[in-house]
Amino acid sequence: MAGALLLPRAPDQVFEPRYVELPVRTVAGSFKTGRRRSGRVVVMEQKLNVLTLGVRDLDASRRFFVDGLGWKPHLDVPGEVIFLQVGHGFLLSLWDREAMAAEVGEFHRGGDALPITLAHNVDSDEEVTAVLDRATAAGGSILVPATRRDWGGVSGYFADPDGFRWEVAHNPGLTFSPDGTITFAPPSE
Repeated sequence: MAGALLLPRAPDQVFEPRYVELPVRTVAGSFKTGRRRSGRVVVMEQKLNVLTLGVRDLDASRRFFVDGLGWKPHLDVPGEVIFLQVGHGFLLSLWDREAMAAEVGEFHRGGDALPITLAHNVDSDEEVTAVLDRATAAGGSILVPATRRDWGGVSGYFADPDGFRWEVAHNPGLTFSPDGTITFAPPSE
């Protein structure tokens, strides 16, 4: 299966893709059900399972995330990749940049930081500061200290050793339930 990342799984687990029928607009503008030879159209589900960061020094990333922040690797292949389970069915992959470029092709970053932040939500304003302090002690650098925000919470930002920007936030209106459900409540006045 080209382009697929196959993670180790128990022998009794079977992956079964889901198929749904989708309407496809024809040239005449009417709708019909789109089909492939299998009689089904494969639809990409609205989900994200793995976020991969290409890192310059995998050992430095291990020291930062595993030794410094105390995160537990789900799979660690020395010199290649580290997978960290960071949520319900969600992995953060730290992949050696050279190995990544060999598989996905060259990429250009330029002199600027990538226009992306990774967010880590916590349960209190005080915890924002504590996590920022831990990231600094692990070798990260504070970009923005814990700050009260107009949206009703507190957040701050740090950069990991590869310069990826992480937001640490307490948003009292954002709730992550154990079943994975996410709820936004309006900010209290």
